[in-house]
Amino acid sequence: MQTTPDHKLHVAIIMDGNGRWAEARGLPRPAGHQVGADTVRAIVRSAIARDIGALSLYAFSTYNWRRSEAEVAGMMALLRHFLLVEARQLRDANVRISILGRRDRLPLGLVKAIAAAERSTAACTGLHLRVAIDYSARDAILAAAAAGPEAIAAELGTEDVDFLIRTGGDQRLSDFMLWECAQAELYFTRVKWPDFGPAEFDTALAEYGTRVRSFGGNVEPVRAMAG
Repeated sequence: MQTTPDHKLHVAIIMDGNGRWAEARGLPRPAGHQVGADTVRAIVRSAIARDIGALSLYAFSTYNWRRSEAEVAGMMALLRHFLLVEARQLRDANVRISILGRRDRLPLGLVKAIAAAERSTAACTGLHLRVAIDYSARDAILAAAAAGPEAIAAELGTEDVDFLIRTGGDQRLSDFMLWECAQAELYFTRVKWPDFGPAEFDTALAEYGTRVRSFGGNVEPVRAMAG
């Protein structure tokens, strides 16, 4: 996808480092997730203010089921609470909410909160907030392949990621939106997610603005645009 002046940016973020942030402060890991939820609110507001078209957040991967039962339960409760509390405000801000990933393994209360949030914001035309819960890109690709070529867009979506940010210091995609990130610019930062505020977001977007994208061709490269 070639960037054009009227194209709205699709940013994806792997929100990593919540648990390590808490442990470094002598706090239980769930405390990091609580502060991380506040960071989500701040970054969503920043994305709205910067007229970003789509923001995809990696909240819970299929691999996260390997964590302790108590930590998983806390994350599920936090996600449910976030959707219940934020959906109305996001609707008022013209933000559409979509949830990526499996739903058959999620607690019923979270599934109901997902359905309500998606339903109440379905008509919104501003920022598209996509939250990945119990998500695996490999599983999504396999499901699309099994469904046939005509179903690929429905299974994987058509919103290519322009810019992927990963917080927390690791430099890998961790099975997140592999199809959509085929041509994405990548940005890795050691800042852990709870400390990744609007200023850090602006720094990342400024870095994206310096990138020059030729998309593998020999045509005149296009400078990336942040927003």
